[in-house]
Amino acid sequence: MVKVTYVEHGGARHELDGRAGSTVMETAVRNNVPGIDADCGGACACATCHVYVDGAWLARTGARTAMEDSMLEFADGVEGNSRLACQIRLTPDLDGLVVRLPESQH
Repeated sequence: MVKVTYVEHGGARHELDGRAGSTVMETAVRNNVPGIDADCGGACACATCHVYVDGAWLARTGARTAMEDSMLEFADGVEGNSRLACQIRLTPDLDGLVVRLPESQH
């Protein structure tokens, strides 16, 4: 299992165990994390799983793809550490990952 902490804009924390190979979005949806709607089901065709990756983890989550960048154009409050949770696949190297949810998704 890979531990992921989701921090809501208001500060509520959800510390969850995700399966290696699944995505940050899938783990959130399975556990009803508020603010991760995942309208497209993980197809990188919307921006309803927008998260901010904690700076300590940013390099380990990889770079955004061109498709991810184009979907983030539809999100509010995009920052340099913005990612779509459906595009971050959990690996043992991400055990302890922290992501924050934008205010616009609450």
